[in-house]
Amino acid sequence: MRALRLFGLIIFAVWLGSGLAYAERRVALIIGNSAYKSVPRLTNPANDATAVGDMFKKVGFDNVDVRLDLNAADMRKSLREFAGRTRDADVAVIYYAGHGMELDGTNYLIPTDAILETDGDVLDETVALDRALFTVEPAKQLRLVILDACRDNPFSRTLKRTVASRAIGRGLAKVEPTGPNTMIAFAAKAGSTASDGDAKNSPFAAALVERLPTPGLDLGKAFRFVRDDVLKATGYKQEPYVYGSLGGDDVALVPAKPVAATGPQANSQDSVRRDYELALQAGNRDAWEAFLHAYPDGFYAGLARAQLKNVAAEEARAAAAAKARQAEDEKARLAAERANKAEQEKAAAAAKAAEKARLAAEKAKQIEEAKAAAAEQRRKEAEAAVAKALADKQAAEKALADKLASEKAAAEKQQAADSTQKVAAVAPTSSQSTLSPEETAKLVQSELRRVGCLATAADGEWNASSQRSLTLFNKYAGTKFDAKLATFEALDAIKVKPGRVCPLVCDHGLKADGDACVKIACRAGFRVNNDNECEKVQDKKPVSTREDAKKRDSERKQVEAAPTKPSASGQMFCNNAGCRPVRPGCRIGTQKFGSQISMVGGGQAEVCD
Repeated sequence: MRALRLFGLIIFAVWLGSGLAYAERRVALIIGNSAYKSVPRLTNPANDATAVGDMFKKVGFDNVDVRLDLNAADMRKSLREFAGRTRDADVAVIYYAGHGMELDGTNYLIPTDAILETDGDVLDETVALDRALFTVEPAKQLRLVILDACRDNPFSRTLKRTVASRAIGRGLAKVEPTGPNTMIAFAAKAGSTASDGDAKNSPFAAALVERLPTPGLDLGKAFRFVRDDVLKATGYKQEPYVYGSLGGDDVALVPAKPVAATGPQANSQDSVRRDYELALQAGNRDAWEAFLHAYPDGFYAGLARAQLKNVAAEEARAAAAAKARQAEDEKARLAAERANKAEQEKAAAAAKAAEKARLAAEKAKQIEEAKAAAAEQRRKEAEAAVAKALADKQAAEKALADKLASEKAAAEKQQAADSTQKVAAVAPTSSQSTLSPEETAKLVQSELRRVGCLATAADGEWNASSQRSLTLFNKYAGTKFDAKLATFEALDAIKVKPGRVCPLVCDHGLKADGDACVKIACRAGFRVNNDNECEKVQDKKPVSTREDAKKRDSERKQVEAAPTKPSASGQMFCNNAGCRPVRPGCRIGTQKFGSQISMVGGGQAEVCD
C-alpha cells in the first residue's frame, strides 16, 4: 500500500510540473486609430487591430484588450492600465496601427484628436514610443511592440518648425531597445513608409495574422517570414524590419504542441526505472513484490529480485535476533528461579543455538546486502551508459541541426542580398513612383535648409540658388551628387546628417552664433579688423591725403610744361622734379604781400609779381 501511495504521489507531481510548464501568463494591448479628426481617415487600422486582437485571443492569451480610435487622454489611460497587467505577466505585447511620426530622432504615436500645427505640439498631443516600451518592461520573459505606424504622415507636410534645423523624418526612426528579450517590429524599415493596402487589412497585418500563431515557431523566424510575405505583396516596395534581439533559445508566441512519442520502448524503460526507484525508496517486501508483479521480466526485474532477497535476509536476521533474545531471557529466568541443573543446561543449549542462528542470519544478511549493492551499482552504471549515449546522440543531432541552420541562414542572407540588389536595380521605389520632380525638389530644398546649405525658401523650383546649395553640401559632406538635379539619392544622404553641414557665413563685423549672425563687440580701445577679430587701436602719423597728392602732381606737370629758356636774372629754380630757369617776371625768394608764390618742392619758392 505504501508503494502504491508513492506511485500516486509521483503521478501527481508529474501532472503538476506539466501544468506549471505551460502556466505562462500572456497579455496584449491592441490599438487601432482610423478616425482622425484633422486629417483624412485611414481605412485599415481599425480592421487590422480587430484581426490581430482576434488572433491573440484564439492562441490563448490570458488578457487581450482591443481599443479603437483613441484620443490622447484615452491612449495614455490604456497604457497606464496595461502596465498594471504586465507586472505579473511572462509575455507582454503591444500592437499599434495608425499614424506615427519621427521628430529629432524620437518616435511618436499620433492619437485621433491631434492637430499638430507646430513641432512643439508633438510633445503635448502625441504619445512617445518610449512610453509603450516602459509599459511592457515588467514582463518576465518577452516584451514585444509591433508598430504598423509607418504610413505616409500628412501632419509632416503642414507642421511648422519653430527651429529651422529641427528634423522631421519620413516614417519612423531606428530604435535600439536596451532591455533584454525586447523586440520592436516596424511595418517598414526606418525612414520609409508602409502601405495601407487595397484589401480589408494592410499587408503587414495580414502577414502577422498568418505567421505569428504557428505553434512552436521562433519569433525571429516568424518575423522573417512576415518580411518575405510583405515584400512579395507590395512588389518589393515595403520591407518590414525588427529591432532588438532575444537569447539563444527559441521563443515562440504560441507554445509547440506536444509531440507523440516515437520511442515507446524508451518511454517504457523510463517508466520502469521510475517505478524501480520508487520501490527502492520504500525498501519493503510489499513494494518489491508489487514491482515484480507489474514487471516480472527484464533488467530491472533481476535487480528487484536481488533487492527482495536482501529484504528476506533482513527479515531472517531480525527473527533470529529476536529468538536469541528470547533464549537468553529464558536462561536468565531459570537461573534466577534456581531451576534444576537439567533445565538450565537445556535453556543454555537453546540460547547457544539461537545465537548461532542469529550470527548465521547476520552473515547471510551481509552477503545479500553486498549482492544488492552490486546490483544497484550495475544499475547506475547501465543508466549512466544509456544517458551518455543519449547525450552524445543529442549533441550530434544538435551539431548537425546547428550546421544546417547556419547554412540555411547564410543562404537566406545571400538570397536576401541578391534580392535587394535586384530590386534596387530594376524596381522603382515607392517615393520615386509617386512624387513629382517639383515635390522631390522641395523635399531636397527643405533638407538643405535644415543642414544650413540653403538660405532661401523651399519652393520646389530647382534654380541656380538650389544648385549652389547642393554644391556646398557636396563640398562639406564629401559627396559628389549632380547639382543640376534634385534626386532621392541626394535626399537620403542629406537626411542622415543630424545637424548643420554648411558653415554659417556672416558679413564683416558679425559672427555666427548658432543659426544667427550677431554683431562682434570689442572692448574699449579695440576695433574689428579685416579678419573679423578685435585688435588694439594704434596712433598713426598724419599722412598726405589724396587731394595733396593730386595738387603736387599738378604742380609737377606745370613745371615740366614751362619753357626752359633762362630767365633774365639767370636764376635756376630747383625742386624734387629737377632744376629749370626761373620764369620771366619771377624770381627766387620769399613771399611778399600781394605776390603769388608757387611752392613745388625742395624748400624753394618762385615769386611772381
